[in-house]
Amino acid sequence: MELTPFFFGLYKFVKYGLYPLTWIVLLLGVATILALLPFSSTRLRWIRQLLISSLFLLIALSSPLIATPLIGSLESWHHTPQLTPTDRFDAIVVLGGGIEAKGSLRPTTEPSSLSRNRTTCGVDLYQQGYAPTLVFTGGDARIFGTGPQEAVEMKRWAVRLGVPESATQTDTEARNTYENATGTKRLIGPASILLVSSASHLPRAVPVFTKQGFRVTPAPCDYATKNLPRESWDDIDPFDFLPSDTALQQTREFVSEIAGMAVYWLTGKM
Repeated sequence: MELTPFFFGLYKFVKYGLYPLTWIVLLLGVATILALLPFSSTRLRWIRQLLISSLFLLIALSSPLIATPLIGSLESWHHTPQLTPTDRFDAIVVLGGGIEAKGSLRPTTEPSSLSRNRTTCGVDLYQQGYAPTLVFTGGDARIFGTGPQEAVEMKRWAVRLGVPESATQTDTEARNTYENATGTKRLIGPASILLVSSASHLPRAVPVFTKQGFRVTPAPCDYATKNLPRESWDDIDPFDFLPSDTALQQTREFVSEIAGMAVYWLTGKM
C-alpha cells in the first residue's frame, strides 16, 4: 500500500531524525539551551558533557576509518553477477537516486550523479543484450509542491546514450523503494529482472522486489568502497585519519539503509 501525502511527509520527517548530523545538532542544541539558563555547577557539568559528546560523535561519524567499513558491509552483500553471453532477462530495472531540478543557475533538469551512474550501468547491461527492456522507476519525492520525475530524466539520459525510446518504460509514481517495486510490478508484472541500484541500496531493494514476485538478479553499481576488508596499508590514505564530509555522508547512508531494512521487515515489505 502506497503512502498518502501526509504519511509520506511523516516518513520523510522521521527519516531525517535518523541522520547522524541530526543527532549532533540536537546535542549541541540542548547544550546551547542549558548555557542560556541561569548558571549552576550541575548545569555546567551537563554542558561540558554534551559538548564533549558532540565532538567525539562528530569525529567518529565523519571518520573514513569507521565509515568505509560500515558502507562496505552493505556493498559486499551482493556481488557483481557473473553473467554469460547467453543469459537473458525479461527486463533491466533501474532505481532512481535523485533529481536536480532546473533553476536560475542550472539550465536544465537532470538526473543526480547517483541516478546518472545507475542509468549508465543499466544502459551498459542493455547494450550487452541481457534484456529487451529498460525500466526506470522513480517519481517526484517532494513533500511540498511538485517537481520533476526521476524516471523521466533517467530515460532521457539513457536515450542520449543510445537506447531506443521504444525499449524503455517508466514508472513515475514511486517515491521510495517499496513503491519502486509495486510500480514496476504494475508495469511488467512479476518477471525475471536485473535489478540495478547502488551497491549499498541493494540489500534492501532485492528482498522488497522478491516479495513482489520478481525473480531478481542484483546488479550493483556506484561503489563507495574499494576493498573490504582493506587488503593492505596501501588502501589507507593519510587523510583517512582526518574527519571527512564524504565519510559523514557514507555513515548517514549506512544508518538510513539499516533503519529502512528494519522498518520494511517490521511492516512485512521484505
